[in-house]
Amino acid sequence: MSARVTLAVLAVVTAPIVLAGQQPPRATDSTPAPVATDEDQRFVFRTGVDLINVTATVTDARGRFVGGLTQADFTIYEDGTEVDITQFSNERVPVSLGIALDTSGSMEGRKMDAARSALDRFLFDLLAPDDEIFLYEFNYTPELLQDWTADRDRVSSALRRIRPRGGTALYDAVAESVPRVADGQHAKKALLIISDGNDTNSETDVEALRELIRESEALVYAIGIDGAPRRTGWNPRGRSVPIPSPGPPSPFPFPGGGRSAPQIPRGGVAGGQDDRVNASALRDLTDDSGGRTEIVRDAGDLDPATAGIASELSQQYYLGYVSPAEADGQWHAIRVEVRNSAYRVRARRGYTASP
Repeated sequence: MSARVTLAVLAVVTAPIVLAGQQPPRATDSTPAPVATDEDQRFVFRTGVDLINVTATVTDARGRFVGGLTQADFTIYEDGTEVDITQFSNERVPVSLGIALDTSGSMEGRKMDAARSALDRFLFDLLAPDDEIFLYEFNYTPELLQDWTADRDRVSSALRRIRPRGGTALYDAVAESVPRVADGQHAKKALLIISDGNDTNSETDVEALRELIRESEALVYAIGIDGAPRRTGWNPRGRSVPIPSPGPPSPFPFPGGGRSAPQIPRGGVAGGQDDRVNASALRDLTDDSGGRTEIVRDAGDLDPATAGIASELSQQYYLGYVSPAEADGQWHAIRVEVRNSAYRVRARRGYTASP
């Protein structure tokens, strides 16, 4: 395989063929790739050696998804130079979705109950029947509880067997999950991380992990549960009442999520406590991929947060272009814009042109 073919495999965000009414089987040495006919072909991405595909999420100022856009509404820039869009689709495609769930001791009780409930609804009610899922848990170490399957009962059963304990090896779990996501059978690939704490047990180097994600085709999402205690104040009835900690509003409204916790400055652990969720670290893992991080104040907000991610996965745009870059091993920035400046676009920030 040439270096340019390797680059395309690493950089592509959506993959070669989407067929109406069927999905391509997982490739093997003895199984030829399926070929779309004129009758069943709905949309084709032909991944040439230089083709880079990008997933874009478009929202209005209130965070609502914007549908109905056409190729003419989009402009893509690579390293600041406009490139021609050669592929476009706005149809929902099946997703290969990995889930990495924090099962450390701090998740015991209400948090784990809420996580099971939210993920059951996510799996049974919000994802499409042909989407496939795998499930990792992580405490002291990551463990694969359920490999790729479209059988929701198997994933739900694995969730019910979880018993929270130990520390938080979040980075190790992501490092094991990202390559497994690449083995998913569907063109669209994503990883969802749910955690309530900062990493305390991983051996994985964070910068190496970020580079692994940059070379992956997966959209990475994270939901952090901020377990911070709230300050209390006095009220006329003589009882203390919770007073939310002050914080600036989120700079980007995301649809479908729960109540956002106060924003954490980049580079710092929330509240300065090592056992609190590290929003900055989660954003470092998600933002380059075109995914996002959402911080919720309460475990009860996991349900609307996962619902928002499911809705997003169903309402994204797919754009492809021929890259002018060489396979130089460098990071090449991608910027996606839409004609209506009132809309906001979130997409992959770039790719590493691996030689």
